[in-house]
Amino acid sequence: MGTKKRWHIQFRGRVQGVGFRYTAYHLAQSLGLCGWVYNDWDGSVEMEVQGDPDTVRTMLERLDAAPFIRIDSMEKSEVPVQTHSISFEVRGD
Repeated sequence: MGTKKRWHIQFRGRVQGVGFRYTAYHLAQSLGLCGWVYNDWDGSVEMEVQGDPDTVRTMLERLDAAPFIRIDSMEKSEVPVQTHSISFEVRGD
């Protein structure tokens, strides 16, 4: 396992109304990642995800391959690791 890192990611495409947040939640839980996912007002989805970089990459690849979801673009920036973050949550229900 490598050093944990945290990214803020904004997804655009067909990402709302297609189960994106719950797919992300289940993938993160199964891979041991933490963070959150949120539907933004402009039709995009925002996420912060933290964990081993290879594991995060696996999550993003599986999310991109999920049925009904179409990611057209993904803006990713590294943000500070949050040591108190221990789970992954869906926000804004």
